[in-house]
Amino acid sequence: MTTSSWGSGRLAVTILAVMMPAALLLSGCTAEKPPAITTSPSAEAEEPAWVAPEPTELAPLRGTSVSAGGAAHPSLAVKIDNHEAARPQLALERTDLVFEELVEGGITRYVAVWQSDIPDLLGPIRSIRPMDPDIITPFGGVVAYSGGQEQFVGMMQATGLVNAVFDYDDTGAFYRADDWESPHDVVVKASELVARHADLPAPAQQFAYSATAAAASAGVDGTPVTTIKTVFSDARWPNWTWDAPAAAYLRSQEGAPDLDASGAQLRATNVVVLRVGIDWRYGEVPKTTMIGSGEAWVSAGGKSVHATWSKGAQGSRIRLVDDHGVTIRLAAGNTWIELVPSEQGSVELVP
Repeated sequence: MTTSSWGSGRLAVTILAVMMPAALLLSGCTAEKPPAITTSPSAEAEEPAWVAPEPTELAPLRGTSVSAGGAAHPSLAVKIDNHEAARPQLALERTDLVFEELVEGGITRYVAVWQSDIPDLLGPIRSIRPMDPDIITPFGGVVAYSGGQEQFVGMMQATGLVNAVFDYDDTGAFYRADDWESPHDVVVKASELVARHADLPAPAQQFAYSATAAAASAGVDGTPVTTIKTVFSDARWPNWTWDAPAAAYLRSQEGAPDLDASGAQLRATNVVVLRVGIDWRYGEVPKTTMIGSGEAWVSAGGKSVHATWSKGAQGSRIRLVDDHGVTIRLAAGNTWIELVPSEQGSVELVP
């Protein structure tokens, strides 16, 4: 009995010892799982709220986008000196449009127009000429010049534009700067002058524009041209050379780079050449004939297209059409317009 009882007890202990690991293993398999980790909605990454793009409008004399209301002010047309003693001019690189015209002595002057970007100061400023009313009137707004023959000043004042004239100014809008010698030293406080006439409307759009040079008429229908050579006289022969890396035409005068006040070469997105007649009714003072029509070339993006220009009246804009009568589209950006005399001047487009 004793032996049998001991053996039976040992067997029970052995069975228990074998069963305990299994029970523990089974217990581990049936234990409750830890609760799942959940993320509250507030912890999730939120999508950025949609923000409406800022409204824009086109700058009427440049065709580029500006913030809505950014072009709600008049243009400022200024008679800018181009005598050697007047160079480099102040803020000429910030213009929307520049017209180069023949004056007495075979030299040229500019009618420069600012609207999308009005500088604080600009100049040097010189006197008005008989063709300037025909050039400037379509822009409306303000015109600034130093003076001129009484008959020419009267012609400009008859346009109804606001005339700011250095010779008659008592508002402090002009002063003589030390950077140039007289008479090439008159500067106008441009932004201050425009602010005085903020009630005047913005100018009407003058030309048709495409957003890019490739989509402009010259880009679509033109032929490659590397250099635009123009001759106004023996004293003035400005050239424009296409610079692909800069995506602009670079200006030279009489074979030398034409520089702005910062030392950079003046540049243009568009170069428009108009062949024009010269009216000599005012003696030695030539009058560029702007009311009429003639041959033209329009260049953008390294290409040029042949065109015809026309202008029906003093207040009318210049119309440009290609050889099929389709309106020319400029590239969005600044434009220089060369008014090259038909008789003594010349134009050469170099491939």
